[in-house]
Amino acid sequence: MNYDTFVGQVAQRAGVGPDRAVELIRATLATLAERLTAGEVLDLAQQLPEPLRPALRTRPGTEAAERFGAGEFLGRVGRRSGADEAGTRAAVRAVFTTVREAITGGEFDDVVVQLPRDYREVVEPALAPGTALRRA
Repeated sequence: MNYDTFVGQVAQRAGVGPDRAVELIRATLATLAERLTAGEVLDLAQQLPEPLRPALRTRPGTEAAERFGAGEFLGRVGRRSGADEAGTRAAVRAVFTTVREAITGGEFDDVVVQLPRDYREVVEPALAPGTALRRA
């Protein structure tokens, strides 16, 4: 999936414009990078469009993921993006769904397995059948 398609799909799913979608994507990916192991961050970054890769920075000298729940994940995305709680939830769901569509080879499963059960609310919509963007 190319960059413009990725941004367009997140924008449509989250109900925001493209510029706002980019802010929300970067906030979500930066937070996800903190929650995943460094190796998984690198694997994920390789499959995303190049302009999104800088958001997936690993912390130098550490392989371990930070351990925090879904509430903290949403809080970090909200603080980074300036979105309210409902907007943050919608954006994170939109980004996870679009990431699932953009990557291949079971990589999304590798990401999800690193997240605890309390992430279900934001991840499950990405796993559900029929989550592909419907075009008119």
